[in-house]
Amino acid sequence: MEAIANIPDCQSKKRIVIIGGGFAGLEIARKIDSAYYQVVLIDKVNYYQFQPLMYQVATGGLEPSSISYPHRKTFQRKKDFHFRTCYAKQVLADEKIIETSIGSIKYDHLIIATGCDTNYFGNDSLKESTYALKSISESLLARNRILFSFEKALSARTDEKVRELLTFVIVGGGATGVELSGALADMKKTILPKDYPELDFNKMEIHLVDASPRLLFAMSEESSAKAEETLRNRGVIIHQNISVKDYNKPYVELSNGEKLHSHNVFWVGGVKPNSLAGLKEDSYNRGRILVDEYNEVIGYNNIYSIGDTCLLISNNSPKGHPQVAQVAMQMAKNLANNLNQEAKGYTVKEKFSYTDKGSLATIGRNAAVADIWKLHFGGTVAWWLWLWVHILSIVGMKNKVSVFIDWVWSYVTYDVSLRLFIRPKHDKMYDEIDEREKNN
Repeated sequence: MEAIANIPDCQSKKRIVIIGGGFAGLEIARKIDSAYYQVVLIDKVNYYQFQPLMYQVATGGLEPSSISYPHRKTFQRKKDFHFRTCYAKQVLADEKIIETSIGSIKYDHLIIATGCDTNYFGNDSLKESTYALKSISESLLARNRILFSFEKALSARTDEKVRELLTFVIVGGGATGVELSGALADMKKTILPKDYPELDFNKMEIHLVDASPRLLFAMSEESSAKAEETLRNRGVIIHQNISVKDYNKPYVELSNGEKLHSHNVFWVGGVKPNSLAGLKEDSYNRGRILVDEYNEVIGYNNIYSIGDTCLLISNNSPKGHPQVAQVAMQMAKNLANNLNQEAKGYTVKEKFSYTDKGSLATIGRNAAVADIWKLHFGGTVAWWLWLWVHILSIVGMKNKVSVFIDWVWSYVTYDVSLRLFIRPKHDKMYDEIDEREKNN
């Protein structure tokens, strides 16, 4: 048994341990009634990260602090709340203990909200050679990669090298891939020529590679078609029904045999749920934790899973629910209500029922697509709707104001001022030397 984590006991209340501070974990930690429970939230970072806007950090549109918020700040006024920065190692269900990197924590109720990570579909070498957008740190590294390429292109000695540095390959045609492609297309048109007048941006190419037959596959066919049309009109080269087989810098090998030459490959082509050791093997289906209609892990008592990492199969959702923020937050609210009612002595629990409030994706300046109930539309109206929905969803009033100001400034001036190339103490990216360049 590991050492016991240093968390104050609360003998008069049951303890709820929540693993993960994303959409689901943050929402349920807020909704749990402190009059009845002690809440312990654990996360590998000490702040909330608003993933839908990480591509804007990567392209210099927003500061990372605008879309992140400290957990301790969020819960300053919540009684009997404790936060610990650590990793969950495994659950010991019989003992009601979760083992973490700072020691073991006893629980009365355990809520697993560990979310998802980037899926490389078995090709782990891509993890080291491509750039993901699932965290603030990854977004900053991606921003450095983008800016680093333009700086290197200025001193490149061959036309071939310039083209490799100015070619961007985005793998994945979901919302993040479409949004990143659109943002780069906007930069190419309005920002980069002013920053780098010595470069010929006719040589800059943006490739969007999607293994699905259409972009934004989770949205309507109308929205997919509109997104494709808009991106093509903005100069994005789209490869559909095609996957990436391998990447040996600078060669990106596609499944149709085509090879793209690029130093900038961004992998946003799928997600995989973060599992937790200690659960039975048959507790998982396609990597996701199986839960009943009350989000309780099947085969266990007082262990729950919510959000992207869980799979709820029912008559209403025979294939489970989409791994989106709406589902995570609605699950969190429903489970919190059931636990609060249980603490008050009520025995009737409410089954989870998902209400789809619609989907939005932006494609760039004045362009977005929306599926709201039976309405499917795009253009400027959808873009403004996308802006307001995301501003309202950001945690912290200061962050909402900061994002609003940055977006207004960018819209009025056709410019952003956050193109800072902040180099960490060391990263192998900054040491890369092309042998062909070295020999010239």
